[in-house]
Amino acid sequence: MTAVAIIEASTTPKNDGDSDVALAASGDRQAFERLYRQHVNRVFSLCARMVADRLRAEELTQDVFVRAWEKLHLFRGESSFGTWLHRMTVNVVLNARKSESRRQSRFEDSEEENGGVDAVASSSTSGTVGMPLPPGDLLDLEQAIGKLPPGARRVFVLHDVEGYKHEEIAEMLGVTTGATKAQLHRARLLLREALNR
Repeated sequence: MTAVAIIEASTTPKNDGDSDVALAASGDRQAFERLYRQHVNRVFSLCARMVADRLRAEELTQDVFVRAWEKLHLFRGESSFGTWLHRMTVNVVLNARKSESRRQSRFEDSEEENGGVDAVASSSTSGTVGMPLPPGDLLDLEQAIGKLPPGARRVFVLHDVEGYKHEEIAEMLGVTTGATKAQLHRARLLLREALNR
């Protein structure tokens, strides 16, 4: 083996997934299954943080991979597959939330109209709905994030957890950067309040 071949072999990633992406894009279900296994935990984790509901996060994770299978032919390789899938996950969750909001507003008052901050403040006194926390028991961060109003939770997760900039979040959510900054500020205040109890 020549020195050049040794250097190339040592610097080439062993399993970067590019071959699986190409195979899956051509219809290879086993290659797509490998991609699924490689990325499912990260996709589920992101969904769970954004919706704060495990069952809903599982449904959305499946939706993401169905969408990925359908749209894989559009993947151009300008970024890594993981980055493309991450962006798709955020979009699927946000689109699902928009659909749920429209459906909910047709049939009942929206959650935010019925209390927003008050609903969070009153639910902060209990661990899960209807179950009081034992005295002295502190809320952990995941529970506190789960109790944030949906808009504040989305911005908090996208900015502080996932690392998106306000401009990117504003574009994803279709709002101004001022609105994302206000939601982030609100989320941080509510979290601080919940965690200091």
